[in-house]
Amino acid sequence: MTKVVITIFGASGDLAKRKLYPSLFRLYKSGILAENFAVIGTARRPWTKDFFEQVVIDAISNLATTPTQASEFASHFYYQSHDVQDVAHYATLKTLQDELAETYKTEHNKVFFLAMAPEFFGTITDHLKSEQIVDGQGFERLIIEKPFGTDLETAKQLNQALSETFDESQIFRIDHYLGKEMIQNIFAVRFANILFEHVWNREFIDNIQITFAESIGVEDRGGYYDQSGALKDMVQNHILQVLSILAMDKPASFSSEDVLPEKIKVLQSLRVPDEQAITENFVRGQYQSGRINNQDFQAYTDEPSVNPLSKTETFASGVFFVDTERFKDVPFFFRTGKRLTEKGTRINIIFKNNANIFGESLKPNILTIYIQPTEGFSLQVNGKEVGKTFSIEPVKLDFRHDADALGNSPEAYEKLIYDVLNGDVTNFSRWQEVKASWELIDKIVGSWQLDKTPLQYYPAGSMGPTKSFALLEKYDTNWIWQPDIWYKERGLL
Repeated sequence: MTKVVITIFGASGDLAKRKLYPSLFRLYKSGILAENFAVIGTARRPWTKDFFEQVVIDAISNLATTPTQASEFASHFYYQSHDVQDVAHYATLKTLQDELAETYKTEHNKVFFLAMAPEFFGTITDHLKSEQIVDGQGFERLIIEKPFGTDLETAKQLNQALSETFDESQIFRIDHYLGKEMIQNIFAVRFANILFEHVWNREFIDNIQITFAESIGVEDRGGYYDQSGALKDMVQNHILQVLSILAMDKPASFSSEDVLPEKIKVLQSLRVPDEQAITENFVRGQYQSGRINNQDFQAYTDEPSVNPLSKTETFASGVFFVDTERFKDVPFFFRTGKRLTEKGTRINIIFKNNANIFGESLKPNILTIYIQPTEGFSLQVNGKEVGKTFSIEPVKLDFRHDADALGNSPEAYEKLIYDVLNGDVTNFSRWQEVKASWELIDKIVGSWQLDKTPLQYYPAGSMGPTKSFALLEKYDTNWIWQPDIWYKERGLL
């Protein structure tokens, strides 16, 4: 049972309603949060405590067992109308926080969640220090959302601003993908199975493929997305974080003290491409109008709030190399994009196909890790086809979580907030990781902004530009997951 006052800046926003309040309620139901906690919600809107409680109750309506349970949980929530740039509002906030610490006997433990635009992060943390809301009593932890900067320079400035108030061990940079069950399961697959542990290296692995596919377009995020693009939105954080877990050496223990240095070593060992390598090994794409499954979709440049002449990429693909002894020269292929054939996040580890005694071509062993929308993994192995003749055919050993297991597993934010309450930084991005990833991404972005790599176009509903497929062919392989084939065979794409 954790004793704490949690202050949420941006309490009226969509993230708080969809993710934070339900996650806190799950922690309440499980007993992690009980009597000795309070939540302060702050935002510009002039809400009352009663109105805020109702917002919270509405957000957890499908999770609460009884109305009484929902009301008792919501009674721990307090609202403070707040202008993040007004010093006087922080004085009021401190008074409320001190009162709640006394009322709920929280031993002055404090968590601050900044669920708002990053440009306010520095202002908020400066005032938390100057108005002595952060006062050195109890534990004090800061949770921030991505994006952490828009390039290396802005990331450095932001990190400097935060470090004036909090040290690195107190800063929890959320990447919600790191809270997903199957991302966590990569550690188990790799280090709890001798079957994989000793072949997880360049001697046995031919290539690794990471796909983060979205079937939706930019929706109502056109204005933000047009300033960001797929590379910054998905690759700099989610994909490179997953890559670091896949490529890291075995840590001495499963603790943040041992895991994080191994992840950081991977990101600092990423091969930084020169201009020629960027042109040859990275693909930038943008979706055009298309039709899939009898439904028509408009082009990216016709989306609301998007510049009709935009060159922003909605698709990014490429190959990374990790110059460590374990994985030197093994290609890590990635692709991510909007308006692709199907929504799906999965990893394919393709093992080498050594010479065999059967005189026929064999399919490689492939380990697939499914992250969403289904969770689980499968292993493709070779076996004898049933019949009189001796013929080899691939067999898939498949495991997916059933609906009940998925329903009871911690939602990503619940798991990550739980880690924050316990001071466990394993599943959060450290500054060294952020710095290393921006150094690499900045190099590619700089080249793309100068149009040195031509923008490729792909029809909505496809799996990206043909150049993304040609890239893998250069390395004598192909994308393992090609859901578009099913639609093409049926005339639906």
